[in-house]
Amino acid sequence: MRFAFIAENQGVLPASRLCHIMNVSPRGYRSWRDRPVSDRQRKDLVVLAHIREQFRLSLGSYGRPRMTEELKELGLDVGHRRIGRLMRENAITVTRSKKYKVTTDSNHRFNIAPNLLNRDFSAGRPNRKWAGDISYVWTREGWLYLAVILDLHSRRVVGWAVSNRMKRDLAIRALNMAIALRRPPRGCIHHTDRGSQYCSHDYQKLLRQHGFQVSMSGTGNCFDNAAVETFFKTIKAELLWQKSWACRREAEMAIFEYINGFYNPRRRHSALGWKSPLAFEAKAA
Repeated sequence: MRFAFIAENQGVLPASRLCHIMNVSPRGYRSWRDRPVSDRQRKDLVVLAHIREQFRLSLGSYGRPRMTEELKELGLDVGHRRIGRLMRENAITVTRSKKYKVTTDSNHRFNIAPNLLNRDFSAGRPNRKWAGDISYVWTREGWLYLAVILDLHSRRVVGWAVSNRMKRDLAIRALNMAIALRRPPRGCIHHTDRGSQYCSHDYQKLLRQHGFQVSMSGTGNCFDNAAVETFFKTIKAELLWQKSWACRREAEMAIFEYINGFYNPRRRHSALGWKSPLAFEAKAA
C-alpha cells in the first residue's frame, strides 16, 4: 500500500522524498515497481474497473451486496469478500446524510379508512396492492414535494408528481399517472397515511370512481407504510442528499432520470431476489 501511494504521488514530490516520508527504502520501492504484475493483481484490476463502472451507473448507491450481484450477472466469478476489499482499498463508499421535515397533516375532519393492508407488503400479482406517500427535497428556491405511488408486487414506481406546494392536487396527479399507466382492476388496495391530501373529498372520489379498496395507516405509525418509506429513504440517500439543488426544476429532472433510468429498470432489491422492479415483473408475467 505504501509503494502504491508513492507511485501515485511521485509527480507531487520526488520518489526519494516520498520513500523517506513513508519509511521505506528507495531500493525496495524500485524493486516493487519493476516486479511483474501477478495474475491476482491483474484480475483485481479488471474487477476494480467493473466496480468503478457499476458504482457510477448506480449513482454511487451500490455497496458490497448489490455490487456482488451486479458483477455476477455480468459474468464475473467473484466473491463478496473480494469486492468488499477492493471497494475498501480504493475508497469506494456510499455516503449518506439527512434532513427532516413533517409532511403528514392528520389534523383534519375528513373520514379515515381502516388499515386493510395491515403491514402485509407482499402481492402475488401486479395491481393488487398500491401504496403512496409524499416526501420532499430542499432546493435554493425552497421545498420541492414529491408524491409517489408504488405497486407493492414489484416495488415499481407507477405514478409520481412534484410541486412547490404540498396540496391534494400533487397526490391526485401521481394517482392519475398510475391509473393511466396500469389500468388497475377494481378491488386493488390503495394504501396511504392519514394525511389531508389523501383523505380529501377529491382524492377519495377518484378512488371510488376506479373501484379501489381504501386503506390507511394508524395514527403516526410510519411502519404501516414501510414500503414507501423505504423508497423515500433510498431516493434521498442515493440522489437527493448527494448535492445541493440550485432550483426545483433541476431536482425534478434528476428525480425523473432516477425513477425512469435507474430505480425502475436497474436498481436491485433484496426483497425481489436482487432483481429490479421491471425484471421482477417480467419474470412474473
